[in-house]
Amino acid sequence: MNDLKNPRPMTAEATKTPDLLTWQTGAGQWSLSFDRPLIMTIINLTPDSFSDGGRFSGPEEAVRAALAEEADGADIFDLGAESTRPGAAEVSADDEWARLAPVLAGVRAQSSRPISIDTYKADVAEKALEQGAAIINDITAGLKDPRILEVAARHRVPLILMHMQGEPRTMQVDPHYDDVVTEVHDFLLERAKAAEAVGVPKEMIWLDPGIGFGKNLGHNLSIVKHYDRVMPKGYRKIMALSRKTFLGKVLNGAPPMEREGLTAVANTLALLQGAEMIRVHRTAPNREAVLLAQAILNAE
Repeated sequence: MNDLKNPRPMTAEATKTPDLLTWQTGAGQWSLSFDRPLIMTIINLTPDSFSDGGRFSGPEEAVRAALAEEADGADIFDLGAESTRPGAAEVSADDEWARLAPVLAGVRAQSSRPISIDTYKADVAEKALEQGAAIINDITAGLKDPRILEVAARHRVPLILMHMQGEPRTMQVDPHYDDVVTEVHDFLLERAKAAEAVGVPKEMIWLDPGIGFGKNLGHNLSIVKHYDRVMPKGYRKIMALSRKTFLGKVLNGAPPMEREGLTAVANTLALLQGAEMIRVHRTAPNREAVLLAQAILNAE
């Protein structure tokens, strides 16, 4: 991981929040340095995710994949056990936990990396934190199950809040905005304030503009272009566009597995506009995006 270290702040905005974030859970103390962009690597545990659903034959294979991504430079794992692709149906909390539990236990036993749980269900988040997770990633920003904000506040763990118009089952039917940049910004700021109001520390609130969630090609391109304006100041900034459909449209219909190169290009653009973390399916090609962005930002 030392090859990614960068002792200088990447942007002026980065100096307004601490470069080192530490917190405590039942599984131990966690520490993340934001003196360089971080890589959050997705481990999908669903049979129907848009990119790599059904990739793993069982928990052991998922754990091995996570450890391989750690070797490639992943800073955080994001475990997801319910598909949120367009048109996806909800799964029960019991089914979601049954998929999550063995992989969470296996990764926790063999890795020192923080584990994020991609869920909007407060009960699943609570169990995961008790069993070794360290971060909550909620695509509904606390709107689907508001108790999740209280779970994050009580445990004092980082909470990722994402923008989504509608819900996964219907979000891509006909998304509409009068001004996507302003509306996403205002939504994220409102949800961040809601989390603060119940006791989530400001430094623990990380924001994601929700590329591909209730947005068409034009909306997604505008968010990438104006990322620095979309993201509210004073909170950690994430970009999660790995293999998304809009990249496939730019590549004339390329399937998800063929979008890795453009994912890295788009992530580089976001990093140049202040993204502090990128959420990806593959660590290695996006590590190169981090290195390139660092070199550009540190140039005289």
